[in-house]
Amino acid sequence: MANDASTVFDLVILGGGSGGYAAALRASQLGLDVALIEKNKLGGTCLHQGCIPTKALLHAGEIADAAREGAEFGVRSTFDGIDIAGVHKYKDGVVSGLYKGLQGLVASRKITYVEGEGRLSSPTSVDVNGQRYNGRHVLLATGSVPRSLPGLTIDGDRIISSDHALVLDRVPKSAIVLGGGVIGVEFASVWKSFGAEVTIVEGLPHLVPVEDENSSKLLERAFRKRGITFSLGSFFQGAEYTDDGVRVTLDNGKTFEAEVLLVAIGRGPVSQGLGYEEAGVATERGFVQVDEYCQTNVPTISAVGDLIPTLQLAHVGFAEGILVAERLAGLSPVPIDYDGVPRVTYCHPEVASVGVTEARAKELYGADQVVTLKYNLGGNGKSKILKTAGEIKLVQVRDGAVVGVHMVGDRLGEQVGEAQLIYNWEALPAEVAQLIHAHPTQNEALGEAHLALAGKPLHSHD
Repeated sequence: MANDASTVFDLVILGGGSGGYAAALRASQLGLDVALIEKNKLGGTCLHQGCIPTKALLHAGEIADAAREGAEFGVRSTFDGIDIAGVHKYKDGVVSGLYKGLQGLVASRKITYVEGEGRLSSPTSVDVNGQRYNGRHVLLATGSVPRSLPGLTIDGDRIISSDHALVLDRVPKSAIVLGGGVIGVEFASVWKSFGAEVTIVEGLPHLVPVEDENSSKLLERAFRKRGITFSLGSFFQGAEYTDDGVRVTLDNGKTFEAEVLLVAIGRGPVSQGLGYEEAGVATERGFVQVDEYCQTNVPTISAVGDLIPTLQLAHVGFAEGILVAERLAGLSPVPIDYDGVPRVTYCHPEVASVGVTEARAKELYGADQVVTLKYNLGGNGKSKILKTAGEIKLVQVRDGAVVGVHMVGDRLGEQVGEAQLIYNWEALPAEVAQLIHAHPTQNEALGEAHLALAGKPLHSHD
């Protein structure tokens, strides 16, 4: 194996997704010499198979719903169907523009970018394309892929993953979505907007089960109103082809039939066959184990993103990559408080949150020390204009800080920025109540909720 020139890089990064490229950009900015290795496309899952293309589809679905509902606003509009080729052209155009911009950004930072499938060859080197890239430190950022279940084969035909769903050349007449988490409810939402009949199968008691139970119930109510059906509390048992689709059987004996089955049960880490075990890197269930600074048990190796058992969110990958780069550059970054990370599910209506759920708060502080407040969007002028329903729920430690903000409603993902400041700065309700929120905005609902929690409600009852 030939060494790449005579260079020993300060940092060799295996994987050019959110975590990997963020680390490369920040490390280069701090004066480190960086090599970034990616086998597919720079930007990884988020840009090419995740965040960006799915949100483009969801926006197309929003346009379709607006066309159907124009009469409610006095607008004469009709919905004539989905031009799926046109939808893909729009989606791919968004992705392409961001991809070109990211390529230019990496090039401008003088990062050594290597295309090819890399493999960790020692605690301080990665082999790719017959070359060895040596580094004083190695960062593993190889991401994740869609998971399946034992005995369930994703064939890309009638049983598909989210990767296949993003490039499907038609709108299915009907679909079963296996999994009621973020990926599942987002695809269920977009397909319903496109005109498909959708059934979600979730083995746990609620949709978006990691969210506050109140948010889950509000989403379930909204989905029922939209005509999205779902089965909760019973687990998948098997799937088989029918003459014109797929039949899914649950462990309670119920069966569902549809044209396609989308397997959306989450994503698993890409860690097998890459030399991690041989280099002594500790893993558990495929996830690389790290400390609060994203360092593995091997001192010269760190890991970030979907490869480690933290929140599988692009912005978490960004933050972890920056954390590693700053640590290696000799700065003193603060470990990430994962409860303080904003979370958004971009279905219709949106589900957004930061901080802990009511149930978790009671575990942490005791049931008698937790106070909650729900502010209904029915009292918010902008939400009435948009014809969206939902709530903002606040979770507070009695006489103390707000430790959870949980929101359901169209466009409320855009309000999670202030919510994360409230949580991360340990704001008291009275402190937020002093802030003036613009009227009429949905942001105002967040202020009104804190006014109410502070004991001085304005547009809501005591």
